[in-house]
Amino acid sequence: MPSMETRQTAAQITFLVVLPHYNHLKTLRTVAQQCLAVWPHVLVVDDGSAAFPDTCLQGLHVELLRQTPNQGKGTAIKAGAAWAQEHGFSHIITIDSDGQHDPQEIPLFIQAATQNPQALILGVRKFDETVPFGSRFGRKFGNFWVHVQTGKAVHDIQSGYRCYPIDLLNTLQVWSKRYAFEVEVVVRALWAGFKVEEVPVSVSYTGERVSHFSQWKDNLRLTVLNTYLTMRSMLPIAHRQYEEVAGALVKKSYWQILKDNLATPGSVLRNALSAAWGIFCGSIAFVGIRQVWLFWGAGWWNLNRLLCVGFEKLCIGPFIPALCIEVGYFVRHGHWLTEFTLTTLGKQALQRVWEWILGSLLVAPCLAVITFGIVAALGWAFRRSLHEHA
Repeated sequence: MPSMETRQTAAQITFLVVLPHYNHLKTLRTVAQQCLAVWPHVLVVDDGSAAFPDTCLQGLHVELLRQTPNQGKGTAIKAGAAWAQEHGFSHIITIDSDGQHDPQEIPLFIQAATQNPQALILGVRKFDETVPFGSRFGRKFGNFWVHVQTGKAVHDIQSGYRCYPIDLLNTLQVWSKRYAFEVEVVVRALWAGFKVEEVPVSVSYTGERVSHFSQWKDNLRLTVLNTYLTMRSMLPIAHRQYEEVAGALVKKSYWQILKDNLATPGSVLRNALSAAWGIFCGSIAFVGIRQVWLFWGAGWWNLNRLLCVGFEKLCIGPFIPALCIEVGYFVRHGHWLTEFTLTTLGKQALQRVWEWILGSLLVAPCLAVITFGIVAALGWAFRRSLHEHA
């Protein structure tokens, strides 16, 4: 577990503007000047550019940090955060050096971070008809997968205009080093219980904008990352979450996570819905597809995966499939199946399969409703018990 740094109070929050830079000499000086006009503390992190930008920045009161060889945007951001921490800053505001962002909007991030010191602040770019189709599609596609993986709506997962608390970056274990870093850090922050706030920002795609995003390599990295994050989100294992103890961030125990879960408004209904969804998917007769439904719904609706999977396993045969067959048989013939012979279970197997499917369409929703009621009642009772002993 990474070391935890002392959290800053609102009065101690200090910001450093960080410009990750890689071969953007045509725009770097202008962006740096615009940043200095708004905020006096600016750091340029050069990520192994072909030409060192010291001459380009000559006369500007900016700090310059260089890493060689080129290691990726994520590594540059982490290097900037480490430099910021060494020099007494609590937050970094990252802005792309290609000129697409407006440094005049830096105060929006400062205001949002001051109100939520431990939140990751995302700049949601206001897209119009000048934005390339690839950028618009990529943002929607990325936002969709973050919703699946976390159950939370994020409106611009690809924006590089952000404010990071250094505590958050030190706490999270983020493996990606390049563009995928910006996706992974948001997902892991949401998993860990940090807030992700958003502010609207403008964006410009006019002029000679140079992008170093590789359509093949970086898209492949994002595909691999999203595959891993989606698979991890399906596991019924609680993510690491953190709380403040004596001014430091420490990992919560699983018991504390459970208590916090029950104390959260709406948690009882969420847990009941999780159990009901697990029972529904376990009872429905669409083998193979129902597992996809289970995990897809759990991610999209931000359900309790442990409860979803646990209740789904309760439906493993023979009782639930037999019940579905009986109900399906009754629907078809008007009476129950009482003869269990080689003929009814062997020669007529295809009919039993059809009755299983038909019956499950009635049994699954009924069992889900019953499960929802029972789990909700138990949840309210347990919640009252916790309050009484608090």
